[in-house]
Amino acid sequence: MVTVTVLAGLGVGTGLALLLGAIARAPIPLRRALTDHGPDHTAGPVGTGALRAVERAGLSLARAGWAARVTEGLASDLRITGRTSAAHLGSCLLVGTAGVLWAPIAAVAVRLGGLNMPLPLILWATVILAPLGAACPRIALRSEAATRRRAFRHALSSFLDVVSISLAGGCGVDSALQAAGSAGSGWAFVELRRALLDSRYRGESPWSGLARLGAELAVPELGELAAAVSLAGDEGARVRMSLAARARSLRQRGMSEIEAAASSASERMSLPVVGLMVGFVGFVVYPALDRILTTL
Repeated sequence: MVTVTVLAGLGVGTGLALLLGAIARAPIPLRRALTDHGPDHTAGPVGTGALRAVERAGLSLARAGWAARVTEGLASDLRITGRTSAAHLGSCLLVGTAGVLWAPIAAVAVRLGGLNMPLPLILWATVILAPLGAACPRIALRSEAATRRRAFRHALSSFLDVVSISLAGGCGVDSALQAAGSAGSGWAFVELRRALLDSRYRGESPWSGLARLGAELAVPELGELAAAVSLAGDEGARVRMSLAARARSLRQRGMSEIEAAASSASERMSLPVVGLMVGFVGFVVYPALDRILTTL
């Protein structure tokens, strides 16, 4: 009987793991990450039939008026990760549905093993897991967007170095920006080149395109760069040293974030050890505590 219950639990867990694996994006191979530079390649969902169905479900949700509140405040995160609001809403719907169905499916599996799960427990598990499942894609989106912003700041420091070097060599502002945009091949440099090209097609100044890109990606450092370059273009001020200083500050900030992430990872590694010690102490103390309680 216990064996049947354990096997049923393993089957339910395996099914949920496969479902979550189908929802999550497959890891991008290193060769493809080095060769594919646009956001449509590095951040967009893989065009499988299951994910297309998820996006269609999200598109039907996006037509509803209340769905706009779900993606409110996520425009910059969706923009920098290359996802659509329909794909995000579809992921929320799918994972939320998995949270709703987990408790009933587990109850059926346990019932097949000869045990009964109380109905209030099933209802409480459903009420708790459904919103948690719907919130998981939002949390994952925030985390991925923060990672890509850190990568963008790292590329922006290199962009600023090339701009300052080009200005020191006697180039104009436009030539320096174009040379800096062509200096890299990552997705961040692709975004910078697109912003410069878009500003040229619009008949605007290059720093206007950079400022607009900074607002779209929620990268304030890019807006500061646009302000500094506009000062150079409009007033002829010498901002080469200022740009070099900004590049150094961006690199130092990136190093600080890396060190903080490493420290946080080291602290998280101690949690399993603490949990193991607590379990061991409970295992040792329980017989004595049980004997004391039974003799009272």
